[in-house]
Amino acid sequence: MIAQVPIWREMKASYAFVERNVHLSKRYWGWELAFLVYTIAQSASVVYIADAAPSVTKHSFDSHYFVLYLAIGALTWSYMAGLFQAIAESVQWERWEGTIEYSMMAPIHILTYILGSCLFGVVYGLARTAGVLVALTIMFHIDANSAGFLPALLIVVVGSVSFVGIGIMAATLPLLFTEKGAQMTYVIEACLLLISGVYYPVSVLPGWVQAISHLSPATYILRGIRDVLLGQPTASEVVGAVVPLAIIGVITVPLGIWMFVRAEHFAKRTGRLKRAG
Repeated sequence: MIAQVPIWREMKASYAFVERNVHLSKRYWGWELAFLVYTIAQSASVVYIADAAPSVTKHSFDSHYFVLYLAIGALTWSYMAGLFQAIAESVQWERWEGTIEYSMMAPIHILTYILGSCLFGVVYGLARTAGVLVALTIMFHIDANSAGFLPALLIVVVGSVSFVGIGIMAATLPLLFTEKGAQMTYVIEACLLLISGVYYPVSVLPGWVQAISHLSPATYILRGIRDVLLGQPTASEVVGAVVPLAIIGVITVPLGIWMFVRAEHFAKRTGRLKRAG
């Protein structure tokens, strides 16, 4: 019973970080609204490619499937990018607010801080994706296979864990490189966007890029969600997406935590916590 007290305390402390970040988002609600509009405009621009395809290619065909294909990619990437950014930019947010020394030197376990950042990332990603979903539903006729909703949710849940691991790894960059570390997280996000088949099948990529795409959890998330929402979901399709995602999560989450702890110790030892330039 005594051993459970610290665990409960750390869990409450993790929720405190979630609550704090939610309040920070509320404080800058105008910027959050602007970023939401940006995400909606970006997603809608991609989906409109499907509507324009018949006139551009001079071939008449039913673009409904193409609209769904791109919409699923836009919505899924909106969630994953929001989750990734919230975690990867957590250190930079601390620097902007001037709280990084308080957070990193507080008498709590570093896992508490990491867990709080990850939980907020999930909340942030879901909230932003909900806004994009409403907008795209109004703008386009999106009616995916309802039988695939639960399998898709399972894939997203398992995939979120694996994506969290990559986000934690990216969050070490601002600790290691105070000048441009935060900007490097956008490079990682862009590379994931390229190799994961967000708006096109991975099969159209060069062979060496296809080989790299197997390392990205987004590849399996997108493929799995499209399989269950655009067709009749089968157990093999769900397993084919969930198993690789679980393996990636088992590897990336502990590795990400180990890297973050090492980076935190390095930043403290070299006086890089508060530096901003």
